[in-house]
Amino acid sequence: MNLLPDFRYHRPATLEEAVQLKAGSAAARFVAGGTDLLVNLRRGLGEPSDLIDLTAVAGLADIRREGDSLWLGAGVTLAELARHPEVLALSPALAEAALSVAGPTHRAAATLGGNLCQDTRCIFYNQSEWWRAANGYCLKHNGDKCHVVPKSDRCYATYHGDVAPVLMVLDGDAVVAGPDSVRRAKMTAFYCEDGGAHVNLAANEALAAVVLPPQGGRRAAYAKARIRDAIDFPLAGVAVALRRERNVIAELRVAITGTNSAPLDVSTGDLIGRVWDSDAATLLAKNLRKRANVLLTTVVGAIYRRRAMQGLARRLVDTLWEGG
Repeated sequence: MNLLPDFRYHRPATLEEAVQLKAGSAAARFVAGGTDLLVNLRRGLGEPSDLIDLTAVAGLADIRREGDSLWLGAGVTLAELARHPEVLALSPALAEAALSVAGPTHRAAATLGGNLCQDTRCIFYNQSEWWRAANGYCLKHNGDKCHVVPKSDRCYATYHGDVAPVLMVLDGDAVVAGPDSVRRAKMTAFYCEDGGAHVNLAANEALAAVVLPPQGGRRAAYAKARIRDAIDFPLAGVAVALRRERNVIAELRVAITGTNSAPLDVSTGDLIGRVWDSDAATLLAKNLRKRANVLLTTVVGAIYRRRAMQGLARRLVDTLWEGG
């Protein structure tokens, strides 16, 4: 581990002040819990000119009702997200996903916004400085070649967040604040599949909150495959939201993580109006294979992660289907 680089430290009291500070320096970074950013900086992955601490920003850690919707501030810790009564009442799957992240001490510091905007990961990137230097660095940092797909012109590092796919299947909106305006975007549009630039945020924007609408009979669940039951990122993770009407699928939403450079929704339109049976499960597995692009970005092979993703999806739909 390296010493932290020199930087200017700011602790603004408002989000407006924070985004103005960010707009003033292209090399500035936001920080809250720091469980992702500070580890990377200690590995020499980045030298920000400024760190803008968001923990004092008024209202950023709020969870509140807005009509029938639920407002989740980006500064809410994952520990609070996992135990908050409003979250447990509206979306136990979201609490479940938050509780699956890392360990208790991480969740006490890590925030919703930090988890959603966490950096992508790769066995060629998340290494010590001397290891990366010996390999000529990589396209994501200081190099000119992606070691996962050497002939590619983009980075294939993988996104491994647990919370994002659940927010996708629950039809969540990201609330994004800039220096002069606030905009909203679907969580499915908040990401792009590029390991080097996977979050659709301008340099002077910050994620302020996520808003969840009423679920209207939709039930959801999340599961992930990992080497250890604690600490580890998902090798493959799946979120599912299902609405069953009598004996057919009225609505089915599926999102995956740990397989691509961004969390992605999976096409399920060809399953609507069908009974959930082995034929439907086979069709879902086919759609998952088409959407996932599992490559050698972790210490576990791509074939296992692809099969785990399909198995998790079927198990989740089985459980939600039987639960009505």
